[in-house]
Amino acid sequence: MNYQGLVALLFLLISVNEAKVFQRCELAKLLKKAGMDRYSGITLGDWICLTFYESNFNTKSLGGPNPDGGRNYGLFQINSRWWCAIKKGKPFLGCENYCGDFMDDDIGDDIACVKRIARKPVRMEGWLIKAWAEE
Repeated sequence: MNYQGLVALLFLLISVNEAKVFQRCELAKLLKKAGMDRYSGITLGDWICLTFYESNFNTKSLGGPNPDGGRNYGLFQINSRWWCAIKKGKPFLGCENYCGDFMDDDIGDDIACVKRIARKPVRMEGWLIKAWAEE
């Protein structure tokens, strides 16, 4: 591989690894299109508020460690103790994803997991207390 090809590959790898920080209206449009407005009775405004306070609209946000032993991943700060596997070879939890899946700019898998969390009896409190992953 020539020098220019190597530099191009390096920039491609760096850009793939960068966070997507959404603008509020941009995220609202995506969430609305994904059916999140009034999903499980939760308003679009509540989802926007949650993502702002949990991750500041940043897909690469990593929170914790938490008292439950987990960490929080991505835009929605999905908890590794209850909802995702931290690394390959570990058993999947509630959403059957690797936690790293929630830290890229493709939020489709994040939304699918959040919908699963929101269907639980605790709904928005899934971000506050033990989630019911044992369904």
